[in-house]
Amino acid sequence: MTTPDISLSALPQETLTVRTLLVGERIDTRNLEQGSVLATAPLTIRAGRQGRAVLFRYGVCVLFDLDPLEEDSFLTSLKRLVVDPVNPPETEETRLYLHPGGEDRVERSGAIVLAEANPERLQLVADILAKNAVLDHYETQLSAVFDSIEPLAATLQRKGDLFGKGKGLLKQIGGVLLTQHRMVGRVEVQDKPEVLWESPALERFYLRLEDEYELSERSRALDRKLDLISRTVETVFELMQNHRSMRIELYILVLIVIETLLSLVDVAMRLRG
Repeated sequence: MTTPDISLSALPQETLTVRTLLVGERIDTRNLEQGSVLATAPLTIRAGRQGRAVLFRYGVCVLFDLDPLEEDSFLTSLKRLVVDPVNPPETEETRLYLHPGGEDRVERSGAIVLAEANPERLQLVADILAKNAVLDHYETQLSAVFDSIEPLAATLQRKGDLFGKGKGLLKQIGGVLLTQHRMVGRVEVQDKPEVLWESPALERFYLRLEDEYELSERSRALDRKLDLISRTVETVFELMQNHRSMRIELYILVLIVIETLLSLVDVAMRLRG
């Protein structure tokens, strides 16, 4: 639920600088001071002299119209609420263009134009930018995993064995899957923000933003990559288990041979006696 209009468009400026930061695994938004809250779902608060900050529990904050000193001060105050911080934060800068009396739109160039910088519009833009930041984070992580998978596949093709590489890959893949479980489950990339329930007139603008950042397509691509990684994990596990089974069988065979040799020695000693 949002508070009455707190438009920024009355300020003497035509653009707003927006900074999107992935600061950690999670932000504990429940402990923020109530007096600074301007809107909820997602949480929007005052920041700096005339800026705004939109915070998401999955570890992203979107800052509107803060200068560098104000941003540093805000991030310092936010540290106590961040779980498993990312150091340094993953950052992206965007610009919003204000056109009072016009319409909300996304230009062919990708520029975002707002008729008014009220909380509802800022929340929609922040929602898109935050999801984009998380997708960027996952795309980078999965690229690193795929870089590890390729030489593993080449090794299997040439030699038919992992030669100890499987464990390192499993550890890396496990980290990706754990992060995916912790964060993607909370992000819900393809779900529409709650603010659209109260401002349905903004849905067309939101869908245009979603299309501009290709959120649905990128989310589906990540799902396909995660599915491939899961199948790779199963394959590596099976190979490791087969290798372990062969080693166990070899140990058993060696023990049988040793036991047989000991029995033969015992029989030979009895015959001599």
